Amino acid sequence: MKLLRVRASNYKNCCDNFTIDLVAKSKKTSEDKEYELQEIADDLYVFNTSAFVGKNASGKTSAIELMECSYSILSEFRLEDKHYNYENVKLEIIFYHEDYIYKYTTILKADSNLGNKANFTEQHIYKKKYYKSKLKEIYFEEGFEEILNLGELPEDTSIVFFILKKKVTRAIYFNCDGEGTDTYHLMFRAMKTYKLSKNILSKVIKIFDDKIKSLEMVDEKHFKLIYQNDVKELSDSELIYMLSSGTTKGVLLYIFVVAALENGFDLLIDEVENHFHKTLVENMISLFKDKTVNKKSATLIFTTHYCEVLDLFNRQDNIWIAKSDHKIHLDNMYETYNIRPELLKSRQFYNNAFDTSVNYEDLMALKKELMR
Repeated sequence: MKLLRVRASNYKNCCDNFTIDLVAKSKKTSEDKEYELQEIADDLYVFNTSAFVGKNASGKTSAIELMECSYSILSEFRLEDKHYNYENVKLEIIFYHEDYIYKYTTILKADSNLGNKANFTEQHIYKKKYYKSKLKEIYFEEGFEEILNLGELPEDTSIVFFILKKKVTRAIYFNCDGEGTDTYHLMFRAMKTYKLSKNILSKVIKIFDDKIKSLEMVDEKHFKLIYQNDVKELSDSELIYMLSSGTTKGVLLYIFVVAALENGFDLLIDEVENHFHKTLVENMISLFKDKTVNKKSATLIFTTHYCEVLDLFNRQDNIWIAKSDHKIHLDNMYETYNIRPELLKSRQFYNNAFDTSVNYEDLMALKKELMR
């Protein structure tokens, strides 16, 4: 299963028909096919890496949360504990699965009796056979046939269940809600869930602190911090003071990077620069682009203020620029701007080619106020 496109209306402060399309649009070179793209069916390519960029409060987080919403439906067949109002959100999710293109539509409702779960109403699901000759028509209405008489489900469960049948992890959304000791427990829980070896943890920790050889969990409250020439047995509250919060969150995120690569699910990261030095962000992107490492077609999708990172992207159709006027909307760099490929994308940002620079006059107004 691979997500192709999601479209939403009445979602947060986004414009109607707010759309994110993960299918490659521009010309596909042999280099792109090697490093930038995944072929999920004959001549049907999606991205190894995608990014949302923009100013503060431009809507980047809203975009990646819509992706997470879609993956929740495709993975768990329900929506629960989201930080937005479900009421009257209209969704269209299009995905590829076992030679067919599926289109799922629904209108979400909030129901106090369900707590913080969404109620799925007006659900429909359609499918059509994928053919290479009709690649440009995969979203056209022509050929889609509705699947009827699927059966009964609770109102908080999506009928996508009847197609995908099994709950599996298809994506992880990382915004590091965990703090303090919670982060360590999340780390070891992830290692157990995704069957990662102790050796992986040792190698990841050394990336962030080369004085540490490994970290072991003795029980829920106690850990062993193993240095090159020393071992410290610490409670979880003591460990907080031995490892910086940046190191801990960085290690946790890299554990999820490894889990995604080894299991083939997608990884969504909000504001990737909050966790890593830019060099580590660049390294992470390179892992997803390297097919000798990314053997199971995992995808990295992130938001960022690091416009320099985008210079690592050879393509433009996997970059969305978030903007917020009266409503949040997305401009695809290829479809809206199509800048010359030899130009650095970061330079275009600094030159305000995408109308994303901080307002200079506002900065000067603040400075003048402080000078009084």
